Amino acid sequence: MGDVAMLPHALRALRAAYPELKITVATQPMFKPFFRGLEVDFLEVKLKKEHHSIGGMWQLAREARRLGVDAVADVHDVLRSKAFRLSMWLHGIRTAHIHKGRNEKHHALGTGGHFEPLTHSVVRYCDVFRALGFRFENPAPAVKPTEYDRPLGIKAGRWIGFAPFSAHAGKTYPEALRARLVELLAARYDRVFIHGGGGAEQAFAEQMEQRYPNVTALFGKVRFAGEMDVMADEDCLISMDSMAMHMASLVATPVVSIWGATHPNLGFFGWGSPLAHALQADMECRPCSVFGAKPCKFGDYRCLHAITPEQIIEKVAEIVR
Repeated sequence: MGDVAMLPHALRALRAAYPELKITVATQPMFKPFFRGLEVDFLEVKLKKEHHSIGGMWQLAREARRLGVDAVADVHDVLRSKAFRLSMWLHGIRTAHIHKGRNEKHHALGTGGHFEPLTHSVVRYCDVFRALGFRFENPAPAVKPTEYDRPLGIKAGRWIGFAPFSAHAGKTYPEALRARLVELLAARYDRVFIHGGGGAEQAFAEQMEQRYPNVTALFGKVRFAGEMDVMADEDCLISMDSMAMHMASLVATPVVSIWGATHPNLGFFGWGSPLAHALQADMECRPCSVFGAKPCKFGDYRCLHAITPEQIIEKVAEIVR
């Protein structure tokens, strides 16, 4: 999901350089809010239905050809997208695909962060369009939207978002630390919004909501697009290396990002965010994983415990005055 959330930056730059170009985004319907404000069409990818298999990707390619698609930019380069672009190529349609730099990312692991920043994913997306012959500069950071809904009311005071979760333990802020951080945020700011999903994430958020009257657990109260609307009103979002960081970049909300198993220089940093807003421990074992899925070899995720709630709130205070 985070990969999809970075794509609108590249499309924004492409659209600015080629305002007459017809752009069709093939994506799942739930991701459409990422592209609000962009003049694009959609080809819906239904992975749980007719497009779930390789044959389904060939069917999707037939749908794309009926739309009159002239070229394919594969910014995903996985088995399904490879099948899609192969079908298009066999029918004489130009294709280009992303080069993810897997080897250089692998060689950066365990270096203690002592490596040159790798090409950002947004730039890699732009390079796919350039391979098709388009010429344009890398995108500037997004700007704050001027029109959006306010599902939780008109903003009053200073609002802070907190997204402490991820799909992997190496990118999830430990429970005791995140509870302490919510306590500090609730004492200092007017409203605190906890971004997350269901299950254990929802249970934690609702526990904090019950404990502090100015804390709101967002899951179940707003839909996906509404969550981005809330982010647009936040003065700062505290996030892990997760989709929330990229969502905030789309609405130009400052982010204080927390990095454990992964590293911002691997190319997944929030587009337009200053590196000074990233908090990470100086440890020789970092980064230990490109995407955060690898278990901690020490078993304690000490890289995350090294980043204290007090450090985080101090960094937020530098942004929100």
